[in-house]
Amino acid sequence: MNRKKKINSILKKKAKRAAAKTSTNKKPKYIPKGEREQQQVDAQPDSEAGADSSPSE
Repeated sequence: MNRKKKINSILKKKAKRAAAKTSTNKKPKYIPKGEREQQQVDAQPDSEAGADSSPSE
């Protein structure tokens, strides 16, 4: 029984790996925390610069 179980588990693992390679990736690409913060900083000055320049004029 152990031999059959081991062979079946090996075949299941191989099938799972093959399916994972062929499947399309549905998760969004990971963006590191530093890059996320940098993107937020880059996006904020545009909106803040317009708001800051109006009161100063």
